[in-house]
Amino acid sequence: MNPYIDIVIRSICVYFFMVIALRIFGKKELSQLNASDIVLILLISNAVQNAMVGSDISLEGGIIAAFSLFLVNFIFKKTVNRSAFLSQLVQSKPEILIHDGIIDFKALSRLDITSDELDEVIREHGLENYKHVKLAMFEINGSISVISGNDNLIQTKHKRIHKSLS
Repeated sequence: MNPYIDIVIRSICVYFFMVIALRIFGKKELSQLNASDIVLILLISNAVQNAMVGSDISLEGGIIAAFSLFLVNFIFKKTVNRSAFLSQLVQSKPEILIHDGIIDFKALSRLDITSDELDEVIREHGLENYKHVKLAMFEINGSISVISGNDNLIQTKHKRIHKSLS
């Protein structure tokens, strides 16, 4: 087999492995990087480099691997945007974290978001605490969007939002 075709096939396999791994390990990992996450990304890139180019350390091999990744990413995004099935498979739906000042603790737990992380995002949006939040959504890209409410929002004790897993 042509060594460059081998690089293309290896690169495409690594790409899809990474897409699946990120889907399994969660979108939160993409939007909230800390030092250990950056180290992980650097180590993963080093680990998969050899899987993509093998023993070929030439400039051409690296360019072919990079081009293959750009091309498969472009095609994959176009395909996902046109296919409802693939879109649902690859991208999860936005989830409500806070509604009218009431925190959905089940959603936070399921998404592995700590109350400290949620508090930080609320403060970043200029609000003092969750009671002032009309709506906080965990978006499909891993970010949390916050819409402020009025000052009269009060949380009812033990009342939580129950979101179905549909």
